[in-house]
Amino acid sequence: MTASRPSTVDHHSTRCLAAGAAALALLLTACGGGSPTPAPTPPPAADPLDTATVEELHAQARQEGQVAVYSFTSRIAEVEAEFEATYPGVDVVATDISSTEQIARIKAEAAAGAPGADVAYLSDAPVVLDELLAAGLLRNYVPPRVAGALPAEHAAPLLANRLSTKTLVYNEEAHPDGPPVTNLWQLTDPEWNGRVVMVDPQVRGDYLDLMTEVVLRSDEMAAAHEQLRGAPVQLDEGITGAGEQWIADLYANGVVLVDDTDNVNAAIGQRGQAAPPIGFTSYSDRRDNEDEGWALQAATGVAPAPGIAFPALLALTADTPHPAAARLLVDFLMGDGSATGGPGYAPFYVPGDYPTRTDVTAPADAVSLEELGAWSIDPAAVAERRREVADLLLTLE
Repeated sequence: MTASRPSTVDHHSTRCLAAGAAALALLLTACGGGSPTPAPTPPPAADPLDTATVEELHAQARQEGQVAVYSFTSRIAEVEAEFEATYPGVDVVATDISSTEQIARIKAEAAAGAPGADVAYLSDAPVVLDELLAAGLLRNYVPPRVAGALPAEHAAPLLANRLSTKTLVYNEEAHPDGPPVTNLWQLTDPEWNGRVVMVDPQVRGDYLDLMTEVVLRSDEMAAAHEQLRGAPVQLDEGITGAGEQWIADLYANGVVLVDDTDNVNAAIGQRGQAAPPIGFTSYSDRRDNEDEGWALQAATGVAPAPGIAFPALLALTADTPHPAAARLLVDFLMGDGSATGGPGYAPFYVPGDYPTRTDVTAPADAVSLEELGAWSIDPAAVAERRREVADLLLTLE
């Protein structure tokens, strides 16, 4: 996605065009008897706080007293402590809640006129953009301090502070020479029957996005099948492409569906296993290897791709009761001026999280995004096919 280009029409012309369009709409309604097409939710008016300095935001945020954030990662607790130390007088009320639950809660709270959060930190961009941003329930804010270091696609339509992943991960203790598979179709072989683990895509939107991206990449999946098997993929009745066929074969091969990424990580990564499973999870969860006794590692060199990379989005809720504190927290989550992003970005400065700022370097021991080879999702395309893929999964479970 790229940001829309600014209009070159002057203000006088714009007023004239708008007046003419309004008159035409009234004329058509009067003559035709029909109702005009409802206009999309207009973008929010510019707010002076959008251009305020950090010092100005902090001064007003102290008066507001607090900022509430919904976060799809538990790492928000580390951010909370650092933010409160950096900006005394502003308390952070953080709620660790999945993106799927956030989306439902933000909708419900907006309908009730009772916003529960000032900032939403979430993934699942296809649904967020389609159901929250388009409905006017979220608004974008790009801190002026970092705007020049952000590629356009990470600044709009919503700000992203990093790219996360749902990608193929294996146990490197059991497989010290590298990943045990080099092609996604191998996961449908008898060798991996009952030994592929992931969170149920009906429970977590990121995994449904992964399955949808596989369907969207059917041509690549077909080529990978022929590369591995030496023959074109044969489609079952009712299956429309190689991506759908791979999903059907994966489910028929006993894929293990769980409700939590920690369960995926423990199943794959636990040390001491002779024949551990393989599966899809966040590459960044490898950061917990030492604490949890895991041996997780991201699979590279997998055809046609090991998984997906997607934006971790930051947005203000439309009716935030603490507008200055909300912007201050978003600014903090984007990191300071150092090469590592400083304390606000520190919890995300790990292998498997990819900074969107061009002036923040990747951790030295990280597999680069290019080497990983994950697909970058197209939120609009995924949103269009998502329901269809969810329906397919229901028939397979």
